[in-house]
Amino acid sequence: MIKVSETAKKKVIELMSDDGFNSVTDFVRVGVKSGGCSGLSYDLKFDKEQKEDDKVFEDNGVKIIVDKKSFLYLIGTTLEYSGGLNGAGFVFNNPNANRTCGCGESFSL
Repeated sequence: MIKVSETAKKKVIELMSDDGFNSVTDFVRVGVKSGGCSGLSYDLKFDKEQKEDDKVFEDNGVKIIVDKKSFLYLIGTTLEYSGGLNGAGFVFNNPNANRTCGCGESFSL
């Protein structure tokens, strides 16, 4: 399961609306891809369609879909949003990551 913090929920709803998505019916697609300075990087985008192999979660009123491969890397992750002085953006708190890069956008196991 992937959890969504309250601050991330508010930002997701705002950004989905800005991009023409409906936070009630549409999804946040979270995935993992090769790349980044630590080997794997997070991928986050909005989506209207669920694919056959997707895992579907809902936490804090946000619908999340994850492809089957990425799910193994993301079990137990919490999606948060940071608006601090070091830059604003979504942050993945992933208990499976052994090492993360300084920017927080990539990780390794």
